[in-house]
Amino acid sequence: MAGYKRLFYRVALWTWRRSSWMSRNDSSAVFGEAGFSSCRPKVCIVGSGPAGFYTTQHLIKARQDIEVDIYERLPVPFGLVRFGVAPDHPEVKNVINTFTQTGKNARCSFYGNVNIGKDVSVKELQQAYHAVILSYGAEGNRSMGIPGEDLAGVYSAKDFVGWYNGLPSCQQLSPDLSCETAVVLGQGNVALDVARILLSPMDMLKNTDITQAALEALMESQVRRVLIVGRRGPMQVACTIKEVREMVNLPGTKPQMLPTDFDGVREALQDLPRPRKRLTELMLKAAIELPAEKEQEKSNKASRSWGFRFFRSPVQVLPSADGTRTAGIRLAVNKLEGSGEAARAVLTGEVEDVTCGLVISSIGYKSLLIDPSVPFDSQKAIVPNLMGRVQQAAGLYCSGWLKTGPTGVIATTMNNSFETARSLIEDMDSGKLDLSAEKSGAQKIRNLLEKREIKPVTFSGWEKIDRVETMRGGSTGKPREKLLTVEEMLQLAWM
Repeated sequence: MAGYKRLFYRVALWTWRRSSWMSRNDSSAVFGEAGFSSCRPKVCIVGSGPAGFYTTQHLIKARQDIEVDIYERLPVPFGLVRFGVAPDHPEVKNVINTFTQTGKNARCSFYGNVNIGKDVSVKELQQAYHAVILSYGAEGNRSMGIPGEDLAGVYSAKDFVGWYNGLPSCQQLSPDLSCETAVVLGQGNVALDVARILLSPMDMLKNTDITQAALEALMESQVRRVLIVGRRGPMQVACTIKEVREMVNLPGTKPQMLPTDFDGVREALQDLPRPRKRLTELMLKAAIELPAEKEQEKSNKASRSWGFRFFRSPVQVLPSADGTRTAGIRLAVNKLEGSGEAARAVLTGEVEDVTCGLVISSIGYKSLLIDPSVPFDSQKAIVPNLMGRVQQAAGLYCSGWLKTGPTGVIATTMNNSFETARSLIEDMDSGKLDLSAEKSGAQKIRNLLEKREIKPVTFSGWEKIDRVETMRGGSTGKPREKLLTVEEMLQLAWM
């Protein structure tokens, strides 16, 4: 009996060792013969925002043998989750917890402070890795293309958001908030974020991760009125109901809109899809319905106001008498041709001038080309691709806004990134992507960086920054107080 037990344990131990070895080394055991390779697939991701982390997350779950390295220009990860999400939306930033788990996975490595296209070329990445995925987002601004947009007092929403969220490159912005009226051009969620931050009571902001410098500037702000301008009508507005409801319920403020902008809207409600119908009903209620007693009381006490202005397009930023800064904006009045999402704004020939000292353009982000070897559609500001596969560039992929343009919310980016990861896995399993060659991955890139005197920041280096930021924030009741310069970040990360 004892002999049988010994034999049983030996067989069990051998089976366990063999299965463990196969799971680590034999991709065909999991992925079929087409995916077999004697070396571990090495993939690198350029950009550590939501697209980069979601792509990584799917890859390391889909294949147990894959190794993923994430390269980021800044010393800190998480991209627009850190620098784009509004400070009063902490629930959206909870996704960082999931990204942190991915970043600490044994098969994932983070290399911050590495500027791909400058410190290392994409071709050098392709030589070091079996596949390269570009996920660096959209850091450019779309130009309005109108006279006066370079005047003092005109800012892009991307830069304004970066200023209050602690993006190092935006800390010299120092926006002048001494005017009474601000005009935000665009009616997406970012435009509403900007309007809300400009009008929010300080009690709502002081316990968020907004930077202390921005908080102090907003405390001194003289802005009392924000107009949110769009070229089409209420039924084409790009924001979501959550953001509009936040504006309607914002303490100390009241909505002020033009009832004529809503002519014919109530009659069209029944034909709208449910989400669009609910959003339009909310705007209608805020714009033209008599408020209930409680809402009337709130309105009477309000010292600040906001409102959508529909059927308007910017024509010119009007200069002050001395020609140095913004004094107003000229808007063309439009009419719609067509209906629904396909409706097109057409000029009527009328214009109107709005007096304001602050203009924030929220007409969209755009991706930029970081390396001349990468195919790029400058018209659409995307890398041409088919389900994340970069056209005419074997082994090169893209995900996120670089793939689709700057559309959707974080959940949209997640699905888009998962699609790219699936495309890559399919190419590995089918043999379309050659895994037979041994690739040195990060080792080759680290050698190049060392020769070029570039020192990366690892994920543990980021965690040092994270601990200090949360400690600094905790002392004042905030979730974190961000470091605002790359120099400060590097000094701390390398300690």
